[in-house]
Amino acid sequence: MNKVALITGITGQDGAYLAEYLIKKGYTVHGIKRRSSMFNTDRIDHLYQDPHIENRNLILHYGDLTDSLNLTRIIGEVQPDEIYNLAAMSHVKVSFDTPEYTANADGLGVLRILEAVRLLNLIPKTRIYQASTSELYGLVQEVPQKETTPFYPRSPYAVAKLYGYWITVNYREAYKMHASNGILFNHESPLRGETFVTRKVTRAISRIALNMQEKVYMGNLSSKRDWGHAKDYVRAMYAILQQDEPSDYVIATGITTTIRDFIKMTFEEVGMEVSFHGEGVNEVAVLRSINEKIFKEKVGEVYFENANKRIGEEVVGVDPQYFRPTEVELLIGDATKARERLGWEPQYSLKTLIEDMVLSDVKLMKKESYLREGGYKILNYFE
Repeated sequence: MNKVALITGITGQDGAYLAEYLIKKGYTVHGIKRRSSMFNTDRIDHLYQDPHIENRNLILHYGDLTDSLNLTRIIGEVQPDEIYNLAAMSHVKVSFDTPEYTANADGLGVLRILEAVRLLNLIPKTRIYQASTSELYGLVQEVPQKETTPFYPRSPYAVAKLYGYWITVNYREAYKMHASNGILFNHESPLRGETFVTRKVTRAISRIALNMQEKVYMGNLSSKRDWGHAKDYVRAMYAILQQDEPSDYVIATGITTTIRDFIKMTFEEVGMEVSFHGEGVNEVAVLRSINEKIFKEKVGEVYFENANKRIGEEVVGVDPQYFRPTEVELLIGDATKARERLGWEPQYSLKTLIEDMVLSDVKLMKKESYLREGGYKILNYFE
């Protein structure tokens, strides 16, 4: 019999990559998605199978972390060997605007899953992975951050995730559950949501290169993050649940980069060089030069003339609306425990991550450009 996995948040970046990874390993994957009047399954459409097909390896269920009866019913029907709780209201800035919902989904949602497993007498059978976050460290108490570093959350999202972390530990100790936390540092990919900072940058710079957008506005350019590729991080999730004993693990690259430098590297990927000037809300980036060979190779010859005309113009600005009420300035993880116990190592560097994201977004933006020129409606994301 194939192993059965249940993934909450399967339509998100991590859920999509994890579902694909597990299916390749022979799992039958069940996923929970929220009901919406519009389809939101783009990331897993390539995995979708018609419900009339026998022996499907991907089965979707409507559900929500805020509905305990619904979660209990699904877990009872699926009888999973492994549960990966990846669902969350995961946008840190938005969590300040929706703090109650964030607490309900990201905090109590974890409790609902743990309690369902307990009440259904699935403790001997089901292993649980809880998606924790580097945002738990917030106002960092130690550099780099590891499993024993004290937490200091700085957003409603991080505070809710703190509850999720500790309730997972509590159920593990109280009921002998195989329940583990993966404290994942920032992980990105071409599937990242459009309003998350890395994807916002790669989309905007692709649009700027294609003459579809003049400028992108950012928040705190000096924030430092430890960025990796989501494909590497789902391998760690799987490895955590294959261990004989449950435990908590930091998953990170151990390299930190400012948002400012991430922007520079992304421009460089398409052959564009920018320089930053000013401070705080007055800081801007100006296009200084273009490497014609790289630009034509990565973007296309037909776009070079318009891009070259923009040399000397501002392409990045700062907007205070993107500042958080309480900022997290520095995150860098120490994944020694994961390397030693899981044998996990990241396969992507920051450069190869950016290459992957830019290649995908240039292709996507070209498609949007063709559609727009043909008179078709396209969706715009400028947030």
